[in-house]
Amino acid sequence: MEFNFNWKKLSAIAGLSWWNFYFRLYPGAIKTEQVIDFLKHLQRHVKGKLLIVWDGVATHRSQLVREYLKSLHGKIWVERLPAYAPELNPVEYLWGYWKQHELPNLCARDLWQLSGWAAHALRRIRRKRSRLICAFWQQAELW
Repeated sequence: MEFNFNWKKLSAIAGLSWWNFYFRLYPGAIKTEQVIDFLKHLQRHVKGKLLIVWDGVATHRSQLVREYLKSLHGKIWVERLPAYAPELNPVEYLWGYWKQHELPNLCARDLWQLSGWAAHALRRIRRKRSRLICAFWQQAELW
């Protein structure tokens, strides 16, 4: 059996609230369009105003993202983390947990299979290990 799947062409975006987390997988690198798509995804799942705390990666600072945020008239507020401070980003702890506990032996054939498996793993974490989400925030020491 031949697998035509290049792991280096897969990227993910995740968001973490106090009690839940959200994610999207994308083929290729994360660009401005994917950031805007993910912000729309968050708005569908989290009602009301959103405070986004994120790092200073170029796609977060792009002109299109700034224009999109401005068009929302305050529905999404952005605060930036200091440069070179991944330890302050609770999503980094989510990725670390995934790499160590959920993904180490996974060998997906394609993006579709990986996406389904990842969604299943996230639902399992939400149901059985909701305290993990609080732990990610505590490790980040943002408050």
